[in-house]
Amino acid sequence: MKMTRSLVVPVLAGLLALAPGAGRAQTATPSVYVNAPVASDAVPPPPSRSGHCGLFETCAGTRIGLGKGDFLIRLSALGVMPEDRDSKLWINGNAVAGRVKTTRQVTPELTFEYFFTDNLSVDLIAASSRHEVAADGVGGAAHVDVGSAWVLPPTVTFAWHFRPHKRFNPYVGVGGTMAWFHNVSPAGGLVQKLNVGFTGGPSVNAGFDYQLVGNWFFNFDVKQMFMRMHAWANDRGGVSGPFIKAHDSLDPTVVGAGIEYRF
Repeated sequence: MKMTRSLVVPVLAGLLALAPGAGRAQTATPSVYVNAPVASDAVPPPPSRSGHCGLFETCAGTRIGLGKGDFLIRLSALGVMPEDRDSKLWINGNAVAGRVKTTRQVTPELTFEYFFTDNLSVDLIAASSRHEVAADGVGGAAHVDVGSAWVLPPTVTFAWHFRPHKRFNPYVGVGGTMAWFHNVSPAGGLVQKLNVGFTGGPSVNAGFDYQLVGNWFFNFDVKQMFMRMHAWANDRGGVSGPFIKAHDSLDPTVVGAGIEYRF
């Protein structure tokens, strides 16, 4: 009995020594967890602007280039250069040698344009310019001042745009021009009265639009208009002076450059 007791005691003592955490449960210090901040590589988002896009900004919602449904208003500086290709003069019904010359002019121009499709647009220009008219080589005179007149030539043009929805978009077009002459003033001397008739003709043009920022575009345009001017000076057989009639192929070349905005 003594032998059995002596064997059991050491065995129990060994088992207690092998048990995990035995003898340490009462003295172990509890673990403490600390929530430390963690560094992040993410870039903070920019402050919200509530979807606002400035007038002179290109934003995520800004459409690039021009296309179907776009409507533009353009303000340009316009150079009007009459070519005076061919002239005919009559004095009291008799044909005489000579040539009509018309001065060049710079004037502002307002244009309205609408895109029917991505490629096809129509535009209407409105401008008015004042020109001096003279005759050279008439009756032995080197130069005779005839007078001056303002011309209002509204022009409708249908244009084909080659690169819709691109920043750079060249085009060509065809159209027609009607021209009214107003505020006509005779020069005096040989010309006491002056009348200029309504005229018109076809036109062709070429140019390009370039998107600058947001809905703002730069435009450059060259038009060639084909029209004749018909003018009468003094009364037929009257006492104001010799009756002078002139036909002149104005055929003006019109060059414009300006800024336009898309609505």
